[in-house]
Amino acid sequence: MKSSNFPYIASVLGLFLLLVVMKGSEASSDSATALPLLTLLIISEFAFIVTAVGAYIGLKQIRSTGIRPAYLVITVVCILLSVRFLQLGIELWPL
Repeated sequence: MKSSNFPYIASVLGLFLLLVVMKGSEASSDSATALPLLTLLIISEFAFIVTAVGAYIGLKQIRSTGIRPAYLVITVVCILLSVRFLQLGIELWPL
């Protein structure tokens, strides 16, 4: 696999894991989440790392080959997903 394809994979995987974390963190009537807290935190951390690497590779590719609109959109999606997973990880962490 070429590394230039990684942002596409990272964005799709990130969107899927965002759906999993959002649905899994919904509280039921007894204030328990659908997925255990540690599972949600691990998914958030893994997705943050994957999307941050996707954003890094995307930015590096854009700098070397120039701006292609589709690749720019995928890179921005990776950046936004990595920021969102960072926020989710902080919000889920019990203080």
